[in-house]
Order: sequence, then structure tokens, then C-alpha cells
Amino acid sequence: MTTAPLIIAIPSKGRLKEQVEDWLADCGLALRAAGGARGYSASLDGFDDVQVRLASASDIASQLHAGEVHLGVTGEDLLRETANGGAAAVLLLTPLGFGRADLVVAAPRSWVDVETMADVDDVAHLYLARTGRRLRVATKYLAQTRTFFARHGIADYRLVESGGATEGAPAAGAAELVVDITTTGATLAANGLKVLAGGLILKSQAHLAAGVAADWTDANQATCRRLLAIFGARARAKRVAGLTWPAAQEAAARAAVAPFIDEGAPTRAHGALVERVRLFAAAAALGEAGVGPVSVEQPAYVFQPTCPEADRLALALQGQAAAGSI
Repeated sequence: MTTAPLIIAIPSKGRLKEQVEDWLADCGLALRAAGGARGYSASLDGFDDVQVRLASASDIASQLHAGEVHLGVTGEDLLRETANGGAAAVLLLTPLGFGRADLVVAAPRSWVDVETMADVDDVAHLYLARTGRRLRVATKYLAQTRTFFARHGIADYRLVESGGATEGAPAAGAAELVVDITTTGATLAANGLKVLAGGLILKSQAHLAAGVAADWTDANQATCRRLLAIFGARARAKRVAGLTWPAAQEAAARAAVAPFIDEGAPTRAHGALVERVRLFAAAAALGEAGVGPVSVEQPAYVFQPTCPEADRLALALQGQAAAGSI
């Protein structure tokens, strides 16, 4: 009897696809495409019970919320937009540090008196009084725009759903303001737009997320825990460095690095793992205690007995099961 695989969705094209593949490779998980470079499925070396699906970034968010995949990597902006009040269906597990972009409110640079979100509220009132129409805001991010504008007390506007290049809407006469995603602001500036002060809605980046509504078996959860442990161990290894000292100086060394151990640095036989930002301070403390020679190693992985991400997922799945049984 074949067990249903754990399904992971990753981007099928573009820079984000390359970054996800690099991240997996860095974790020691080689991605093997099925059907050649243009295929839409793949596998992970060492995980025969994992199926990788390639899809657009927006489709991945939808599939996670619909419970069609167990895990997925896509932008936080898309995950939050697709949620639209149903955030419990998706659990954000790990920010990945790439795919960074800001979701912002932008206005024409020619609007010299509009620099802040408070100015937008004033202009919206004046625009309605003068024209009898509400200020138009072009965006693909309808849910997040409504929430953000409500938080700022702005009501005299209407949303224009953008199906193409949002930043071109003001120049085309389709809207007065835009809410759009940007990495450098260069495209907005090229279209005569400026980001408003206080207009940052979300600092987004790629996230590994779980579809809580997916069909999770015990085997799926066990496989997921193994994967999350690898991801966590690799990320942890990048934050720490291993110090090793002579066995004969164990007592003096332990006393010298006691403050670092108190901060949470794990110890090992004749050594300790310290945060890289504290590495030189720890080495100096050992030197002042006459301990040496001290060597430094960069571990590839640092595994721990527990996996916080897997534990959070288990709790979310328990909550989902309890809600479904009511």
C-alpha cells in the first residue's frame, strides 16, 4: 500500500524559483525535476515520500489556503492577501530571507501637498466634495489595502482592481493612487510616483508555510518534521561558530565562557557553540584566561532535540481537528 506523499509547492519560474532552489541545495536537498526543465513536478533526494509541485507564486498561496498542498514557499504578501480573513488556514513557519519586497501606498510626485497617509485622508475628502467621486486606488492587494486604509481612518476612496501594471494606472487616468509591491522603488519612480510617509503596508519576504487544511497523515507529519529539522539545523548553523579548546584546560575554559553559556551557548566536549556576533568576544575571554590554542569551526548543521516549527504545526493541526469535530 502506497502512502500519500507530502506535497510541497515551489515557484515555477523567475528569480524566486532560483532562490528557492538555491536554498534547498544549501540545506543539502537536491531538487530533481521530472519531465525536464519545463516540467511541473520534481522530487527531493533522500525523500521518496515527498512530491514537489511547481506553480506560480500566487497559485501556491491559493493552494495552501485551499489545503491542496502541505507545504509551500511564496511571498508573505500573497499569503496574507489570499487569506482575506482566513489566516488560520495557513501557518507561516519560517521567513527565508530572500524575495524581499515592500507593499506600499504611492501617489503622483506632482501632488506636492500629499506626502503622508494623513494627507491622503484630507485629499480624499476634498476630492469627493469637488468632483462627487471617491478617490480611486489601483491595486492587486484589495484585502490588505482595505485593512490598511481603515486603520488610518480613510473611507472616501474606492478600489480599482488592477489586472496589469498597477504603477501605470495614474498616468493612464485609471486611478489617483496605487498600492503595489516594490523592491527598490525604481519602477514607481519611473512612472512618476512616490511612496508616502507612513504608507508601508507590509515588509514582505518569501516564507515557508504550511496548509493547515490539507489532508495530513501521521506519515506526512513525520516527514514534515524531518524536513523542518533540516531547515532549522542549517539556519542555526549559519548563526553560530564552534570553539574548541584543549581538554587539559577544560575547567578554565568553562569558567571563561560561563557568561556566554548563561546567554544560551550550547556546550560540547572541550568546546561550545556561540553566536557568530559573539565569537571574538568569547575567543578574547578564553585568551585572557590563558586558554589555548582555541580553534574555530563552522558547522554545516546544528540539530536540536526539538523542532519549534514542527511543534507549532502539530498544535495548529490539533486545533483544526478539534474545530472540525464540533
